[in-house]
Amino acid sequence: MKPVKNAGRFSARRAEHNRERDVGQLGFTLVEMLVVITIIGLIMGLIGPRVLNYLSESKVKAAKIQLQSFGSALDLFYLDAGRFPSTAEGLAALVRRTPGIAAWNGPYLKGGNVPNDPWSNAYVYRSPGDRGPYDILSYGADGQEGGSGLAADISIENMASAKNE
Repeated sequence: MKPVKNAGRFSARRAEHNRERDVGQLGFTLVEMLVVITIIGLIMGLIGPRVLNYLSESKVKAAKIQLQSFGSALDLFYLDAGRFPSTAEGLAALVRRTPGIAAWNGPYLKGGNVPNDPWSNAYVYRSPGDRGPYDILSYGADGQEGGSGLAADISIENMASAKNE
């Protein structure tokens, strides 16, 4: 009977050893990993620039929407006060009462503060404007006056001329 028990122990040990060896062999080979990484890299190389372009364009669209919102708020301010805020008062007059305006019914912007443009720069407000009662503009991605493409200045005037073209 002893030889049978040893044979049983031997076969049990061998089965346990095989299970341990099989567990160590689970996973991916280096070649498989390199192929997957290469495919992911190719996909990112082809799709990545398009996604980044959409993100940049969405910032321009967000700035245009904010400019329209400022325009509406300034119109309401004008109806209440009988004038537009001066350059010195700026867009802050839309969220805080300024001295000398008795009929202020603000805040005219939600949130109680003047938001920055999508590139975290302050909007530029001038009253009187070059071609109207006021100008509001964002200097775009570069934060400097002028520029082209995504760095171009964004203003209500530019939006109106773009629609006419």
